[in-house]
This record gives sequence, structure tokens and C-alpha cells, in this order.
Amino acid sequence: MLQKLTISNYALIDNLEITFGKGLNILTGETGAGKSIILGALSLILGQRAESRYFFNQQKKCVIEGSFIIGNFHLKQFFEENDLDYETETVLRREIAADGKSRAFVNDTPVNLNALKALGEKLIDIHSQHATLEINDPDFQLLVVDAVAGHDELLSDYRSKFRSYKKTTSKLQQLITESDKAKADLDYYQFQFDELEKANLAADEQELLEQELFALNNAGEIKRNLLAAYYLMHEGEASAIIQLHEAGHQLSSLEKFNPAVAELHQRLSSTIIELKDIAAEIENIEQRTQINEARAEEINTRLSLVYNLQKKHRVNSNAELLALQDELSDKIQQAVFGDEAIEKLKLQLQADKKDLEQLASTLSANRKKVIPGIETQVLQSLGEMGMGNAAMKIELLESKGEEILTINGADEVKFLFNANKGHALAEMSKVASGGELSRLMLSIKSIIAQNTALPTIIFDEIDTGVSGEVANKVGQIMEKLADNLQVITITHLPQIASKGQSHYFVYKDDEGATTYTRIKQLDKQERILEIAKMLSGDKPGESALQNARELLAY
Repeated sequence: MLQKLTISNYALIDNLEITFGKGLNILTGETGAGKSIILGALSLILGQRAESRYFFNQQKKCVIEGSFIIGNFHLKQFFEENDLDYETETVLRREIAADGKSRAFVNDTPVNLNALKALGEKLIDIHSQHATLEINDPDFQLLVVDAVAGHDELLSDYRSKFRSYKKTTSKLQQLITESDKAKADLDYYQFQFDELEKANLAADEQELLEQELFALNNAGEIKRNLLAAYYLMHEGEASAIIQLHEAGHQLSSLEKFNPAVAELHQRLSSTIIELKDIAAEIENIEQRTQINEARAEEINTRLSLVYNLQKKHRVNSNAELLALQDELSDKIQQAVFGDEAIEKLKLQLQADKKDLEQLASTLSANRKKVIPGIETQVLQSLGEMGMGNAAMKIELLESKGEEILTINGADEVKFLFNANKGHALAEMSKVASGGELSRLMLSIKSIIAQNTALPTIIFDEIDTGVSGEVANKVGQIMEKLADNLQVITITHLPQIASKGQSHYFVYKDDEGATTYTRIKQLDKQERILEIAKMLSGDKPGESALQNARELLAY
């Protein structure tokens, strides 16, 4: 439900705020007062293109904001899919700068126009006399039948299984393609796999071999430096350890004179022990360091194999080569055993398709059952609106194409119509005028609204071409439609205007050299006067006022 609409700096509107009510909302006003301007502004938050030349003030940005109550429309999944915060009172906002740049928001989260339009279509349905595309849309026609059939749970179950079926079908096609390719390339894959398996690679092997080779290539220098260090620390006549031993003797002779020297002597003795341990480790490493040309050659040969394999397969490490080896193993397994997996998936698809066909058959039976009732209701409603000679037929056809099953089942629906007696039935847009299509759409929407939650419907002067009792019937149908959803209608007919629960008057206001579009909600007395003016002109007499009271049932 559209709760509030705020318009700033658009066409003849500087600032405007409208709070709509439940049920039937009526907009009236003289031609050119700005009723269509309000709809134009509303269309901007429904994702329509904007042009800055329509701004009230070319130096300021245009801002349109709509607040919607959406708790009954099952839109949580849409919000999740578009990464939006779901709120039962959701705000759509559109800002258009003077240079034409546009920004859109849903609950203060920026969105692109496609997302705004997709959400807007779920919240507002604007229907004008010339809006015939929807009524001729096969998906909309099927929606009408499904709404009356009332099998939402069955249809949801079918669609969920159909999507799963299509995913499995895609998986099968991919598996067949991969299996065929694997078979064609089996010898090549086997050769590459055997080569890698024979190499017997280890993930950390390259780094360890490179470190060992570096040590072997520098073994002479390593041994020289280690021997020199050992000599300086332990073996030379003036080695560090001998010098420190002598220093220890000197300190021990002083302990009797100063107790603090004893502690220093102890620390020095500990240092000598540590240095002896270090010298022993140096000697040990030196002895283990060997000049081994045979081992260096062996490592070079092994690294050459590793480098060549990495270059051949365009990778940088043994870990990547091992991952490739696993991948080749999978491809070989797929080539050898792929047919088994394919046959298993085919059997699953056969079972899934059989299940879908049973569900589709039930959907078809449900649809077939309700079609006569829809035809009767539409024709009865059209008769009340002055189209007693209209004829309508709903055809339930089997889906065409290679795949009979679609996301909606196995059916296609076609609405055929003619407004005139004795003429052949055809697609609605080819045999009905704008006014006739509007009344037809009103009849159909009233049927849908009895069975499912619809977005707010806005009728833009669809009452053109009707008057008198027919206009009264149109108003009654709108009134009945508004029992189940919010209806906003722009009208020039008092019979329809009198049926509204809320009545808004759109008018022009001249202030100085500037004309503004204004709107106000009429109270009881203002409604009587406005309806009377619609009946007899700007200066209604007492009879017109009384007639207005009767229409309003005041």
C-alpha cells in the first residue's frame, strides 16, 4: 500500500506531500491542474527515465519519495536477492540532479534503476486507458487463471522442482561434454599423468634441494670459515677460551678481597662453558660439511627435472604440479567411468520429469476447472458496465516448443475477446478500444483481487467514454475492488468520485508570477461541493448539492 508520496521540484510542483488511505482513493481536478504530473512523479520511483527539463527549479535537484506498507506481498526473498534491508514500511527514493544524473535508494540503500523498477512493479500497477500491454501478456493471463485456481502451494512446489530439474539437465549436458572431451584426450591425459607420477614429486622437495645444493656448491668456503672460527675460539695459543681461562685465574685470586668478584668469576666460568659448547658445534658442523660433487650432480639432475616439468605445465611450484596430477587423475577417471555417472543422472532426470508431468497435469486440471467461472464473471461485470454484447473465451493450450514443460507447467493461456455482438473473437488489443480495454482490465483485476494480494492499482482516467448508470457501475466495481487492495483513481465522473473513501482535489495556485500545483484532501462539506461542481459546473445550485449528498450517501 502506498502510504505517503512526497514530491519536490518536479514540473509545477515545488513541494507536495500526499498521505493516501486504504481502499478507494479519488483524485479529481480540472484538466491541466496537475493530476498526471503527480503520476509522472510517482513513475520516477518506479524506475522510469527522468529529464531535468521538467524540473520546477532548474537550479535544484528533484526528489521523489514514496513510503509503502509491504508486509502482505511476500517480498523478503526479493530483498535478500538484492542485498537490501527488508522493512515492512519500505521507502523508495529517487533523486535527479539538475545535470540529469540520477540516484535511487530503497530504505536508504543505493540501488540501480533496474532493481528499483523491479521492486516498483511489485508495489504499484499504473493502468491508463492506453496501457494494453499487460492484458495481452500471456504470463499475466496465466496469472489470472492461477489466482482463481488458488493452487499457489502446488505451483510453488512445481516451480521449485522445475528449477531443480533444469539444473540437473544442465549438469548432465556439462557431464556429457566433459566426458566426451575426456575420452578424446584420454591418451594425452594418461601420458601427462604417468610423467608426473613417475617423477614422484613432494610438495616441499624443491626448496629443500635448492638449499642443499647451495650448501654443497659453497662447501669449501664454509669449511674454511668454520675452521678459522674454531681456531680463534679454542685451539690457537691466544684463543678466546685460553684468554678467558687466564682472566678467570686473575679473578679467583681477588675473591678474598672483594666478595662481588666471586660472582663475576662465576659468570665468566659460565661463559667459558657456553663458548666451549659453541666451539664444539662449530667443529661438528665443519666435520659434517663435505665437498661432494656426486651429490651436487645428483641434485642438479633432480632439480632440472622439476624445473622442466614446471616450465612445461606453466606453473611455479611442485604443489601446483601435484594439483595438476590430481586433476589429470580425475579426468582419466571421468573418461573411464564417466558413462556410469551419466546413466545415473539420466535415470534421475527421468524420475524428476515424471514427477513434474504429474504436477503439471494437476495444474492443468485446476486451470481447466476455473476457466468457465472466470469467463462468466468477466462477462457479467462487463455487462454491468454497459458492455452486454461482449464475448470472451479463455483457451488453455499445450505449451509449444521442444520442451513442453515450462516454469508454469505444460499450459499456455490465450484470452480472446470481442466487444461487439456477432464478431469473431481475437486478441484483445486488436478488437477493443482503449475504454473497453480499461473496463475489461478492471473486471479482470477485481477477480484477481478476490483471490490474491495485488499491489496498489492506479487507474488514470479509465472512465473515459462512460457516463450515467454505466459510470455508477464502474464506480461500484472499483469500490468492491478496493475491499481487497488499495485503489487510486483519477476521474472526472461524479458517480465514481463519490465512491471513494478518501478524496483528493488537485488544483493550480497562482502566487505572483508563478503557478503551482497543489493538492488537498477534502472533508465532508468540501466533497459535497466538489461532487456538485462535477455534476453542474462551478456554481452548483441546491439541486446539484442535494444530488451530490445522495451520491455520497451523506
